[in-house]
Amino acid sequence: MPPRPQRRRTISRLTIGAAVLAAAATVTAAALPAGADTGHGSRTGRTVDVQLLSFNDFHGNLEPPQGSSGTVEERQPDGSKKNVTAGGVEYLAQSLRTARKGHPYSVTAAAGDLVGASPLLSGLFHDEPTIEAMNKLGLDVTSVGNHEFDEGRAELTRLQNGGCHPKDGCYEKGKKFRGAGFPYLAANVTDEKTGKPLLKPYTVWKHKGVKIGFIGVTLKGTPDVVSAGGVKGLKFHDEVETIDKYAKVLNHQGVKAIVALIHEGGQPASTSYNYNCDSPGPGDGISGPITEIAKHVTPKVDALVTGHTHQAYACTIPDPSGRPRTVTSAASYGKLYTDTTLTYDRRTRDIVRTRVTAPGAVNHVVDRTQPKAADLTSLIARWNKLAAPVANRPVGHISADISGRGTEAPESPLGDVISDAQLEATKAADKGGAQLALMNPGGIRSDLAFKASGPEGDGVVTYGEAFTVQPFTNMMNVVDLTGAQLLTALQQQVSGPNEASPKILQVSKGLTYTLDMTKSGADRLVKDSVKLDGTALDPAKTYRVAMNEFLAGGGDGFPAFKDAKNKYVGPSDLDALTTYLTAHSSATTPLTPPKADRITVLK
Repeated sequence: MPPRPQRRRTISRLTIGAAVLAAAATVTAAALPAGADTGHGSRTGRTVDVQLLSFNDFHGNLEPPQGSSGTVEERQPDGSKKNVTAGGVEYLAQSLRTARKGHPYSVTAAAGDLVGASPLLSGLFHDEPTIEAMNKLGLDVTSVGNHEFDEGRAELTRLQNGGCHPKDGCYEKGKKFRGAGFPYLAANVTDEKTGKPLLKPYTVWKHKGVKIGFIGVTLKGTPDVVSAGGVKGLKFHDEVETIDKYAKVLNHQGVKAIVALIHEGGQPASTSYNYNCDSPGPGDGISGPITEIAKHVTPKVDALVTGHTHQAYACTIPDPSGRPRTVTSAASYGKLYTDTTLTYDRRTRDIVRTRVTAPGAVNHVVDRTQPKAADLTSLIARWNKLAAPVANRPVGHISADISGRGTEAPESPLGDVISDAQLEATKAADKGGAQLALMNPGGIRSDLAFKASGPEGDGVVTYGEAFTVQPFTNMMNVVDLTGAQLLTALQQQVSGPNEASPKILQVSKGLTYTLDMTKSGADRLVKDSVKLDGTALDPAKTYRVAMNEFLAGGGDGFPAFKDAKNKYVGPSDLDALTTYLTAHSSATTPLTPPKADRITVLK
C-alpha cells in the first residue's frame, strides 16, 4: 500500500487572544440526551467518532525485534495461549495506515520512549532514523519518556528541532536532519533555574471543527532511572498535579476534550495482550503506579495513554467523579497499537464518556504477515547501508538463543554472560581489581538470537546484535563496598521503591544467594545465603565491585551504591561484552547458554 498522503492534520497551541474568544463559547459537558442526533463520522451531525491510534516504548526498533522481544502472547478462544511474532516499523506503519481507512477523524499519539536504548541501526545515528520513521508513519504527538533524556536535554531539543549532531555532524552528504514533525510534550519537566517547561506542555489537535487537547508527562521518578548527566538542570514534577494544571488551562481556552499521554504504567493481571482487563470489574486487571494516577487525574481528562512498563492493557478505570475512563498501553517495540474510539460532541466540545464501554479501546497485533510499508523499507535500507561497516562485524558465536530481556525468571542466562564479561574486563589488578560484578536487569535490552537476522549466518553474533543488547555504552566502574553495603544493596532489589516490582541484579560467577519471596521487604534476602566463591559475605570486609556507571550513581533504586569509594573507571559495558564473546567463542566452539543457577528464589 502506498504511504498515507502527506496531509498533515493541524496541531497547534491556541493563542491567548483566541483563548478568550473560545472560553466565551464554552458549554457545560453533558451526556447526550435520548434520541439526540449522533451522526458519527459526519461533518454536520452533533457527534463524531474520533479514532485515537496509539503506541509507546518504541525504543528505536526499526527492524523486527529478535527473540522473545519480538513476540506477544495471545489468548486463544479455548483459553490456551500462543506467541505471535510482531513488530518492526515497516509493519507498524502499514498497520496504522490500514486502521485509518474509513476514519476521516484519526489522530496518532505515543506515550514516550520512542528513542533511547535503541538497536544499533538507530542508536549509532543518535536516533535520527527513528524520528524520520515516526514522521513517515504519521505520528501527530508524543510525550517524552525517561529514555528521551539518555543523551541530555540538548540532544532531546535537537531531536525536536532538527540540525546535525554537534560532534558527529551530518550522516549523509547534503542532508540535514530536519527533526520531529510532531511535538514532544514535557509538561512536568522544567528548567531548575527559570521554572519554565523544557518543551511544550500541551498541544491541540484540530480537524474540521473538532479539537482535542493533549497533555504529555513523563514519570516523576525519571531522575532515578536516567544517568545524572541526562537530567542535569531539570526538575520533574508530580504527574497528577501537572496534568490537572494544564487541563484547566485547556478548558479556559475552550478545549474540553483532553487526552493525557503519560510515560508511566502498570502491571497487568495477564501476560496476554488481549485479556479482559475489566474482569471481574473496571480496572481490576491492572495494578501499579498508573492505577493511582488514573484514579486521581481530573475528570476533565477523557483518556489516558500510558507506557514505561512495556506491558499491554486496555482498561476502564473510574475517574474521581466515578465516570469510566480508558487507560491503555501497547506493550513495546512497535509490537502492538491501540485503537480507541472517542465520541466527540460538537455542541459541548467534549468527549461523551458515558459511551466508554469495552471494547472502546482495543490492542491490535502488528503482525508480520501483512505487506511492508515500502517507504519505511527504503528508509531502513538507506540507514543499514550507512551502518553496515560497523554493524555486520562478527564478535562471537553462540550455540542457541541466550535469553535476556524476555525471561520471566529473576536471573537470565544473558545476565550471567554480561556480568561475567564485566568481571573479566575489570578483575586484573591494573584494571580495577574487581572480585564480583553486578548488572541491572533493565540495562539488558534484548536476547541474543541464534537464528541470523542478516547475512552473517546462524549462531554468529555481530557487533550490531551486541549493541542491541547493551546500547547505552555505560562506562564500567569498580568501587570499594563493604560486605554490609553489599547486603543492603541486595536488600534494595526487593524493598523500598523496588518492593512492588523487584529489580533483581544479575551477578557474576561465584556470587550466590537466596531470596525468599514469601516474606516482605528487606527480609526477602536470606542474609546467611550470600556467598562469594563459597565463603559467606563478611559485613566488615571491603570488596571490589564492578558495575556500570548508572548503577554506581544509585540508579534503579540502589542508593547503597552511592556510598562506594575508591572508584576506577574501566571500559564500556559494550566493549566488555564484545571482548568476552570474542575470547570465549568460535565457529567450532560456540558459547552455550549458562544455567542461570546463581540466585535461588523461594516462592
